[in-house]
Amino acid sequence: MSTTSRRNDTPPPRTANSEADVLRGFLDYLRDSVAAKVEGAAEPEARTAAVPSGTSLLGLLTHLTAVERAAFLGERVTDRQATFRPAPQDGVADVVARYRATVERANETLDRFTDLGAPLPRPGRAGPSPSVRWALTHMIEETGRHPSAPPAPA
Repeated sequence: MSTTSRRNDTPPPRTANSEADVLRGFLDYLRDSVAAKVEGAAEPEARTAAVPSGTSLLGLLTHLTAVERAAFLGERVTDRQATFRPAPQDGVADVVARYRATVERANETLDRFTDLGAPLPRPGRAGPSPSVRWALTHMIEETGRHPSAPPAPA
């Protein structure tokens, strides 16, 4: 019996030394990891609750899409619990495509900022906006803590 275990995922990214590169590198790493878990899931299992909270893989990625939109694109979330429920007609491919498109739009927004202390745009909202640094750190935490659902079977 071998005592060596096989690693099923990729190691954390090796990024440049700037704070922005490190934060964005780790966020992209987590984004890719969670999208890959959902992408490889079969349709019925993707809707099945996989953790005690009742969250499914599709619900997880639907939620992360809403949080990305709120954090980086300034969209409002009016019903947080609803963000965990995919629409009945949404399949794996739909949810993954929507998430990847949202990530692309979020990255386009982030590309416009060189100062991590700058506030992110919040159209039509009163009060202070979170900084780019805060939003990146929050999304690393948010994306990293949710993939508690088991990976899709190989």
